[in-house]
Amino acid sequence: MSAAWIFGSIIAMLLLAYIAIYNGLVAAQHKVRQAWSGIDVQLKRRYDLIPKLVETVRAYGNYEKEALSRIVEARASAIEVPDEQVDARGTAESRLSGSLNRLFALVEAYPDLKTNQNYLQLQREISETEDQIAAARRIYNANVNELNVAVNSFPQNIVASLHGYAEAKLFEIGDMERTG
Repeated sequence: MSAAWIFGSIIAMLLLAYIAIYNGLVAAQHKVRQAWSGIDVQLKRRYDLIPKLVETVRAYGNYEKEALSRIVEARASAIEVPDEQVDARGTAESRLSGSLNRLFALVEAYPDLKTNQNYLQLQREISETEDQIAAARRIYNANVNELNVAVNSFPQNIVASLHGYAEAKLFEIGDMERTG
């Protein structure tokens, strides 16, 4: 065997390893983006349900105007936060979840509203959506963890830094209690 053949084999193996690492980083980043879209779908579903809930409560009587206005404000704030600002989005979503939970707790004092079919259906749908958000968040955070490990592990960290890959942020929402 000649030295050139050995050197060429080593270069080929290093190149293949580099390509495999790069492709792994690309795949991990795409999984994070895909998982975020799962969260985004569920958040938008919740955003669509909230006005219906607010109108149902308002139409049924003069209930808890302050709680309703907090929900409307929290929803507007959450919608305005860009997807890239994961920490700010998590804070806004926590505020919105807290406002919804407070409304559901306040409604307990109004037996006639608690039996309204529209209200009960919306409460059920929001509760299911909260469960879907929590599931999507777990998937997203698992994919973020996978990307972050790859970005920080040797030798992937070398390839990651050469191509501008960086850690992604976990999507953390304060304790998302069940709303139903």
